[in-house]
Amino acid sequence: MTDRIRAGIVGVGFMGTVHSRAIQRCGGVLVGAVGSTPTKSWEATGRLGAERPMETVEELLAADLDVVHICTPNASHAPLVRAAIAAGKHVICEKPLAVSRAEAEELVALAAEAGVTATVPFVYRFYPTVREARNRVVAGTSGAVRLLHGSYLQDWLAEETDDNWRVDAATGGPSRAFADIGVHWCDLAEFVSGHRIAAVAAQTMTAVPRRGGRPVETEDAAVVVFRTDRGAVGNVTISQITPGRKNRLWVSVDGEAESLSFDQESPETLWIGGREMNRQLLRGTAESRYVTVPAGHPQGYQDCFDAFVADTYAAIRGETPDGLPTFADGLRAATVTEAVLESARTNAWVEVPALTVGSEVAA
Repeated sequence: MTDRIRAGIVGVGFMGTVHSRAIQRCGGVLVGAVGSTPTKSWEATGRLGAERPMETVEELLAADLDVVHICTPNASHAPLVRAAIAAGKHVICEKPLAVSRAEAEELVALAAEAGVTATVPFVYRFYPTVREARNRVVAGTSGAVRLLHGSYLQDWLAEETDDNWRVDAATGGPSRAFADIGVHWCDLAEFVSGHRIAAVAAQTMTAVPRRGGRPVETEDAAVVVFRTDRGAVGNVTISQITPGRKNRLWVSVDGEAESLSFDQESPETLWIGGREMNRQLLRGTAESRYVTVPAGHPQGYQDCFDAFVADTYAAIRGETPDGLPTFADGLRAATVTEAVLESARTNAWVEVPALTVGSEVAA
């Protein structure tokens, strides 16, 4: 392996663009990018800054690459991951890792057997204020966690004329809103608190029954009540139909001594609630290797993505970055999603199995 990680991308839409920027910003080389058609592949070569055009996945996997970034629709993730691992490549796969728990389990096992670095971009972990919240919980500053609550709200499917490939269950999988953004909230809540969601009681809703002339089989919103493996309780509202909310991921971790609240739309501050006084900790006032610019110069989503890719590439080189989301975390997300869907279907509490994948436990 050369000092510069050599990467390829499958899928050249919005997420492919985000990945390409991160590859370049962390010193990697984008060798090639493959779209859904040869025309899209050629167009993306210049737009994403790839070394040369590649028209097929087979051509990409045969190239001199260290890692493949998979940024395609959900149902195609598993076959592409299988092919990349079979070709001896490390893998970054967009979430959801797979459209079923069984499929995710298979991919975790394949990556472990092949000994490749395999990660999933739960990138909200990489905000410095999120790391500070996690550090406070680990250090005991907040006391024992009692309550986890919040929401993840968007509005891009709020109108009947809104449509997207994710709406089609055959392409996006059996869950839409929860598998797309709910898993981000759950990953963040578990990452900060150290708790694991152990059982769920969920209700889902399809507010718009037809989009693009076809019936909608996946949920527009979900409300989930849960309990954790360490005695806390919580709830979360997930929606892609909330007018005015663009990407409002808000999570509160309430401990005995203080509450910690993070809002992705205002990520420069961590709200710290106390019995006598509330505070706002500004990003940059606490030490973190994820602080890339001086305080007062906002960091955002792309910066988190850059940090995630940089840590993945460090893992490929043999390092062990703290808090790197792996395929085990992708399996964790698939397991929680399956439990949420089952609970909504049966109108009952559903247990969420704890995961131990070989020697790897979902972080």
